[in-house]
Amino acid sequence: MIPFRDTIPSATVPVVNYGIIAANVAVFLYEVSLGRHLEAFVIAHGLVPRDFAFTNLVTSMFLHGSWFHLFGNMLYLYIFGDNVEDRLGHGRYLVVYLLCGMAAGAAQAVSDPDSRIPMVGASGAIAGVLGAYFLFFPTARVVTLVPIFLFLQVIEIPAVFFLLFWFATQFMMGVANAHAATGGVAFWAHVGGFVAGMVLGPTLRRRRPSRPEWA
Repeated sequence: MIPFRDTIPSATVPVVNYGIIAANVAVFLYEVSLGRHLEAFVIAHGLVPRDFAFTNLVTSMFLHGSWFHLFGNMLYLYIFGDNVEDRLGHGRYLVVYLLCGMAAGAAQAVSDPDSRIPMVGASGAIAGVLGAYFLFFPTARVVTLVPIFLFLQVIEIPAVFFLLFWFATQFMMGVANAHAATGGVAFWAHVGGFVAGMVLGPTLRRRRPSRPEWA
């Protein structure tokens, strides 16, 4: 399933979300420019569980392995991030995004602590955005491209179903690949990020002032 947009308009300009997207694109363009030095850069700044470094929990979430990897992540962030930023406020949104990305990286490292393969990508942090969105906007719908038999159809899917299906897929794939020795998708980072978003989102949600009571 490929999402195109959601049905919840943002009430504010999501400047932080746009900034995060721009930062990811800028870092990837820098990666492309490195040529033969790219591998050393990824090893130095990606998250390698065997050589765990706290700072790499942050730097790894701004690295990507390919244009397709970058585009897929930024598409999800563009669709779901603006509404979550709207609900949290700009500063809290940035905090939640970074903390979810760090929680996601830690979850993946714990799942395979002896791995020497660098983990890169914003998907763990974005999974946190999805987890917060899941709780904040239960009535939203997602305009999605879905394969139905031999045809592709664009339909509206309830966001709750879309995100539950996404989370269940990540969890099942994480279990199925628990003992895989090769690199690939960091499914446990997605699971950890999503759960972190469900916890941190409501915790840091901006409290809207109540209406004054008149005697």
